[in-house]
Amino acid sequence: MKVLNSIYRTVNSLCSRQGERGTALARCGLCGTATSNSKFQPDFGLLFDIDGVLVRGKTPIPAAKKAFQRLVDSNGQFVVPVVFVTNAGNCLRQKKADQLSHILGVPISQDQVMMSHSPLRMFTKYHDKCILVSGQGPVLDIAKNLGFMKVVSIDMLRESFPLLDMVDHNRRPRLPSSLLVNLPKVEAVILFGEPIRWETNLQLIVDVLLTNGNLGSTYVNSPPNHLPLLACNMDLMWMAEAPSPRFGHGTFLVCLENIYKKVTGKDLKYEALMGKPSELTYHFAEYLIREQAAERGWRAPVRSLYAIGDNLMTDIYGANLYNRYLEERARRTSTKTVAKAVAGAGVGAGLRGSPSSTASATAAATASQEVDCRWESELASPSATSCKSILVCTGVYNPHTEVPPDSSHSIKETVFHGHRDFRFDPALVEPDHIVQDVDAAVELIFEQERFGAPV
Repeated sequence: MKVLNSIYRTVNSLCSRQGERGTALARCGLCGTATSNSKFQPDFGLLFDIDGVLVRGKTPIPAAKKAFQRLVDSNGQFVVPVVFVTNAGNCLRQKKADQLSHILGVPISQDQVMMSHSPLRMFTKYHDKCILVSGQGPVLDIAKNLGFMKVVSIDMLRESFPLLDMVDHNRRPRLPSSLLVNLPKVEAVILFGEPIRWETNLQLIVDVLLTNGNLGSTYVNSPPNHLPLLACNMDLMWMAEAPSPRFGHGTFLVCLENIYKKVTGKDLKYEALMGKPSELTYHFAEYLIREQAAERGWRAPVRSLYAIGDNLMTDIYGANLYNRYLEERARRTSTKTVAKAVAGAGVGAGLRGSPSSTASATAAATASQEVDCRWESELASPSATSCKSILVCTGVYNPHTEVPPDSSHSIKETVFHGHRDFRFDPALVEPDHIVQDVDAAVELIFEQERFGAPV
């Protein structure tokens, strides 16, 4: 993946704040009783996946509402900072917040919701360029809400170049059509999520990449590089109402990557990959946790994060990868090398370079993660020192499925459903805890943190 240069600008002004400052209230994790404790300052935050943890499709998981009764006081205010981290990307944050409020029976702010595309707010380098967006839902509104000013959709391309979409015979033009070139040249491509018509999106995205954004021309022979490509949501599969997992955007990416390589003989390269398990996503989520705590007047630094999910290859892998990054960062911050790196970067805090240099971290670090880590200084250095992963059994993960031993030669092929650019490390798909459902997860966290217990 290309190294990102000069893409990040502070997002403090972009993230609206709707929380209210107030006195911390603790709720006993065992009995669910709200107790006032003005001296108590929560120093941990919760990151919740949605699909497979709180809902299955549009059906709420019964344990979800019970879990969130533990997390709010009698006024409906959260007693600990909570962020919903989803790989979904087909709607605006406010719509997802409204859906969650209805499902959980507690008021959810859009500032508590992190979609897979939320980190794109920081990619100001592309905000004034003409961007082609792929996905479903209000993709133009989503892109503009993230800061992109010139946006083109797949449907807009198809209308302007009707001869390009030829797979579906029923949608082919019945008469010869002249090109209606009324769109600006595409300068970058953003993939929000799985589209509805895969064949149309695959065809036109490949066309854009191989013509360098000039759809009225022929393919460029052996292009040395293609236009910048940014992808959100790497989930190979996700859990809805069906008894088995369904294809996700990660499956679409597999198709696109293989078509591009089959046609050109070269690997498709991403400018950025975001959504779980990207470290950028977890760092952004921690930023939202800190902002939420500050709005509530909780001055205790957030030291621990708990990530609750149902997917070993995204939720657990991502949380463990971020935990490894936090541990490695803590080791490196005490060295003179880091001090020099920070001074050289001209920032007060934060590191530059790949997240880890140890052999174990290198096994998990990937080309897609070897980016300029200026986002550390943009969002302020992490305050958390750990990110614990908790796996629930209500979604993709099936506790009755036999997993081949780590030593098996075929484990990467049969088990690792992560993205191509993320190397497999068995340690990263090993959760810190496995519980039945999200309510059991919250209870476990409260017990470990002694949250709400008598002083």
